[in-house]
Amino acid sequence: MGHVCSARMFPSRERSLSRMTTSELFPERFNMADYFLDARIREGKGEKVALRVGDASFTYAAMQGLANQARWAFRRAGLTLEDRVLLLLPDGVEFAACFFGTLKAGAVFCMGNPLSTEADLAHLLSYTRARAVVAHASVLDRLVSALAQVSDEVREGCRARFVVPESGEPAHAEWPASFRDWHHALSQESTETRNADTSRDDVAGWLFTSGTTGKPKGAVHFHHDFPWNTERYPKQVLKLRESDVFLSVSRLFFGYATGTNLMFPFAVGGTAILFPDKPTPERIFEHIEKYGVTVLSNVPAMIRQMVDHPDASSKSLSTLRMCLSAGEALPSQLYERWRERGCCEILDGIGSAELFHIYISNVPGDVKLGSLGKLVPGYEARVVGAEGQTLPDGEVGRLWVRGDSAALCYFGDQEKSKATFVGGDWVVSADLFRRDEEGYFYYSGRGDDILKVRGMFVSPLEIEDCIATHPAIRECAVIGALDEEGMTVPKAVCVLREGHVPSEEMIASIQDHAKVHLARYKFPRIVRFMEALPRNDRGKVVRRDLESV
Repeated sequence: MGHVCSARMFPSRERSLSRMTTSELFPERFNMADYFLDARIREGKGEKVALRVGDASFTYAAMQGLANQARWAFRRAGLTLEDRVLLLLPDGVEFAACFFGTLKAGAVFCMGNPLSTEADLAHLLSYTRARAVVAHASVLDRLVSALAQVSDEVREGCRARFVVPESGEPAHAEWPASFRDWHHALSQESTETRNADTSRDDVAGWLFTSGTTGKPKGAVHFHHDFPWNTERYPKQVLKLRESDVFLSVSRLFFGYATGTNLMFPFAVGGTAILFPDKPTPERIFEHIEKYGVTVLSNVPAMIRQMVDHPDASSKSLSTLRMCLSAGEALPSQLYERWRERGCCEILDGIGSAELFHIYISNVPGDVKLGSLGKLVPGYEARVVGAEGQTLPDGEVGRLWVRGDSAALCYFGDQEKSKATFVGGDWVVSADLFRRDEEGYFYYSGRGDDILKVRGMFVSPLEIEDCIATHPAIRECAVIGALDEEGMTVPKAVCVLREGHVPSEEMIASIQDHAKVHLARYKFPRIVRFMEALPRNDRGKVVRRDLESV
């Protein structure tokens, strides 16, 4: 049994949701596990399939039972309100059960990459000060080593330690005594429970920033933040349906996928497809066809791999009615190549850990090539100049966004929090944008990536988009570098298509191509080559790693 929530949670569509306050949408006593999971049972969807993992299927009723057992397991282990739980799990039913069970216990989820190094795991443990950790067996050796590296207070404070065994394998006899088998722990608990008596303004979870310029920071979010965006982006913009089948390239520990492939499907009563292994074009093609996927959450790097795949023309994507893209800019040329195959629209958008999810997006039937679309209902945005003034349409400035899914702060970083969360409700992003007179927003790069060449500002994105149209280029990234005279010039790091090799002639060809399409001072004075661009675990190019190339 979960919280019974007020009818205000499901307001009449006669009144625009974008104009409703949080207190009008959600009751004061509120647990988001009820909104995303328990409410489906009350709606009579208990026997509807919520998750498919391989050949296994899990109904909403089954997921509620597992989440309730997880809640009891955490409480029996001594967790109480606002204790943090660190999830180190691949995509699977255990992730979903642990995620909702954490919320039901009134605890706070923190999600880490199960492929993290020992050093990164030690940082996560120390930073989150997690009272509980649920890790896959493949993480165990690294996790044990990481626990040995942290302070006594952090190690002793992490008192509840659970391991999800490899599929089909019993608990390993050599596991440290402090670790419990997750499946065995759940099997001892009841499938019935009441959710913790939380408020809509209690802390529910942390979402980590991308960490392209340093260690990721935890954006602290309330229980109402996630449903607030869900009532707007997936329901009003995407118009997701109960009949939809969802698949994600990004992994669930990344907030983009936690939304599109767990929270959003559960909010509309759809079916999410999960798989634990590394996403590849072959895996994505296989799952789309096998499960009849209708909504694919994608990223530009995988879109490129899919259209470049030698068997792409023989793969059927006919069931897709929607492809989402986020994480980095989607080149117009790549969008056109996708559409030339007869594929569905790609709805490019931008969101952030600070605001949970997408707040500017293209919409079905209204994709403006090269733009990120318009504001999601309920959000406001300003393009702001160096003096804090709102800039007129057409001018490039830093993007400020306002909406009630904004995080409270970055945990443990007051100065950065004050610089980002301004005036109590505006979130100052690091992204540069311009807006046209019709209200479409265009990404112009990150403020800390902008180059100053010969006294003029240059967006790396503009150069990247130009070079990407060269027939030999698969993808590229542009950064600033110093020439022989110590002056900043554009440096392009390129990945070549099959059949092309690095050479002085290729460098000259790329430079000549840029000179034809760009102002002369923007062409890349330095060109280097790599087999693949360095990316972080969220798929974003790590530009600092290009400096030594």
